[in-house]
Amino acid sequence: MIVARRPGASLRRARIAAALGLVVGLACAWPACGPGGEPARLDFTLKDLNGRDVKLSDFKGKPLVVNFWATWCGPCQVETPELEALWQKYRAQGVTIVGVETESDPAVIRQFASDFKVTYPLLVGADRTDLEQALGWTGLLPTSVFVRANGTIAGRLEGLDSEAAWDRYIHGLF
Repeated sequence: MIVARRPGASLRRARIAAALGLVVGLACAWPACGPGGEPARLDFTLKDLNGRDVKLSDFKGKPLVVNFWATWCGPCQVETPELEALWQKYRAQGVTIVGVETESDPAVIRQFASDFKVTYPLLVGADRTDLEQALGWTGLLPTSVFVRANGTIAGRLEGLDSEAAWDRYIHGLF
C-alpha cells in the first residue's frame, strides 16, 4: 500500500511532540513530579554582612531557599523585591530565604540591601568555589536552590519565574 503524506506532516508532528516534551519536561523539572532529591550539602560556613559566621547546617530541619545572586545582575535586581515579599509571606511558616551574593564585598551588598529594603539574611559568597559543589549551583544568576526540611534538594530554579510559580515551589518544600 502506498500512502501519500502531506508535505511537512512529519515535521509538524515532530514539532508538536517536541513542544509536548518541553511542557512535560518543564513541569517535571520541579520536584513535584517525585519525592527524590539528592542531599543538600550544608556543611559549610559563610559570612554575613557584619562578618559573623553563618553555618548553613543551622538551617537543617527547616525549609530553605538559597538564592545565588549578584548586585550587578539585572534579573537579580528584578527578583529581589519578589524574594522579599516571599520572605514576608512564608517566614512565619518556618521557611528561610538566604541570599548568597556571589561576587561583591559586604559594603556593596549592604548598600544594595538598603536600596532594595532587603530583610532576609544575605551572605557573602565571593571567592567560594565550594558553593557550586555543595548545592549544585552552575554559575547562572539568579539561581535558587530549594531544600526540604529533611535536607534533600527539592529543585533548582535558574532565572526568573512568576509569583504563582514561586508559591508552588515553596509549597513543594512542605
